[in-house]
Amino acid sequence: MNRPDHRNSLSHSMIDTLVAVLTEAATDDRLRAVHLRGAGSDFCSGADWVATNAGGERPRTGDLTRRIPLTANRAVELVHAIALPVVCTVRGWAVGLGCNLALAADFTVAADDAVLWEPFVSRGFSPDSGSTWLLPRLAGVARARRMLLLGEKVSGTDAADWGLIHQAAAPADVDAVADELLGRLAAGPTVALGLAKRSINAGAHGTLDQAMRQELFDLELSCRTADFKEGLAAFRERRAPDFQGR
Repeated sequence: MNRPDHRNSLSHSMIDTLVAVLTEAATDDRLRAVHLRGAGSDFCSGADWVATNAGGERPRTGDLTRRIPLTANRAVELVHAIALPVVCTVRGWAVGLGCNLALAADFTVAADDAVLWEPFVSRGFSPDSGSTWLLPRLAGVARARRMLLLGEKVSGTDAADWGLIHQAAAPADVDAVADELLGRLAAGPTVALGLAKRSINAGAHGTLDQAMRQELFDLELSCRTADFKEGLAAFRERRAPDFQGR
């Protein structure tokens, strides 16, 4: 996200582009991992509500329910569900939609002094873009209430302690930590990683029996990949596997 002079707040066109890029990534067999980050000193200060509501003709009733499922909500869904590991790097502010993109990623590395904030109620409207689903599952209902009902800001350090993100690091170390993580994921068995991600997501709202049945279908698929054969060969030959993502 490259709009540093506005703390990378997301205009309509930026959200559309993000959805398009993630959709294309989902079907690009060359890709092994996705890195989501913001230019400059901040990750993302959320949707650009100022520009959205500046002048012009008032939209028709129901504009939000027609538009947002295909834009902001779709971006969060893609980050959460794409069959590629998603690493997010957070510096400075991660606000509203920006915060929820970071929460939806598989691994978010934030600077110790980064700030995650869900400011919806403090601005007079209810939470959106998945915050009421993501926060309780990651940090528990009590902490979700603190962020969503009281509008509490959470530092990168506390976000890691709460289980909201993968890791907090000193600002100077954030890139190195994220790059190492991306390298590990990009060198992994991409199909198996995508299937495992899908099972984790499905298991969050299913029974043990449903989770194990999903695992079996995923196992059947992953055992047919070239990376599975490479994994077995590497085990027999007592060497590190060289996965190709196929």
